[in-house]
Amino acid sequence: MIRVVTVIGHGVSKSEANFLPHFLEHYKFADEICIVAYKSETSPNILRDISEQIKDSRNARIVLSVEERAFDWNRVTELYNEVKYLHPNDWWIVADLDEFHIYPHGDPKYVIKECERNGWELVRGGFIDRLGKDGTFPILTSDKGIFSQFPMMGFFRYPMSKACPNKVCIMKGHIEITPGQHYAKIDGHTTWRWQGWNHPLIAPYTVQVHHFKWDSTCLDRMLAVAAVQKDYSFSSEYQKMFDSLKYFDFKIPIDEKEYMFESSPVTDCSYDTYTQWNKLIKKIISI
Repeated sequence: MIRVVTVIGHGVSKSEANFLPHFLEHYKFADEICIVAYKSETSPNILRDISEQIKDSRNARIVLSVEERAFDWNRVTELYNEVKYLHPNDWWIVADLDEFHIYPHGDPKYVIKECERNGWELVRGGFIDRLGKDGTFPILTSDKGIFSQFPMMGFFRYPMSKACPNKVCIMKGHIEITPGQHYAKIDGHTTWRWQGWNHPLIAPYTVQVHHFKWDSTCLDRMLAVAAVQKDYSFSSEYQKMFDSLKYFDFKIPIDEKEYMFESSPVTDCSYDTYTQWNKLIKKIISI
C-alpha cells in the first residue's frame, strides 16, 4: 500500500484551490491520497472546498478535519505524523500541496521495492525551485500541466532566506518527521548531516521535490505569514524572503550563477531533466 498525505488549508485557501487539481493528477499512482482539512481564519470554508474538488477522484479522501490557528507549521507536521501513524507499516509519501516529487527511475514503486529488499525505511530529498518564464511568478491555471507553466528550475530560496531545502519524502508510517518535514528522527537522532544521513535505514536514493510555491499569489502569502510575527510561523524567514524579492523588483535573476537555473524544454519532467541535480543535492544535504 502506497499512501500520499498532504495538509490543506493552513495557508491561504485561494492559492491552494489552484494547486489541488494538479496535485491529484501528479499523485494519481498512489493507492490513496489522504487529505487533512486544516480550517483557520484564512481558510474558513476549506472542508467544503476540498470536498467539492475531490468528489470525482478515484483515490483522494479527507481523513481528518481540524480547526487551528493559521500558519502554524509545527502543528502541520504533527498532523502529518498523526495520519501516518494510523498505518505504521505502510509506505507514505509526504508532500505539501505545492511539492511535486520526481523519483529515481521515474517510479516510486521501484524505489519502495528497493527499500523493502534492502531494509531501508526512509528516502530523503531536496527542493528544486520552479518559476515562470524569465524568473516571473505565473498565474497558475488548470488547463495546462503545472510543469509547463513553471519552466524555470533552480535553487534560490535558501540563498535568499536560509529556508531549509532538505525534505523527507518516502517513509514507513512509524517514522517520525520533524517540523517542516525537513528531517526525521531515528533512534533518537535527527537525520541531518553527520547525525543520520548515512543511517542504515536511509536509502541512498534522493527524491527531487519540485517546489511550485512561486505562483502569482506567493507575495501575498509571504506578507500574511510575516505579519503573524510568531516563531511558530517562521515569520522572520518569510519577511526576509519578501525583502529579498523586493530588492530584485519581484523578479528572480535567473542568470545568477548561485541560483543554478535551467529551462525545462518539456511539458512534463523526468529525473534527468534538471542536469545539475547531483551537484545540488550534495549541497542540500550538507546544509
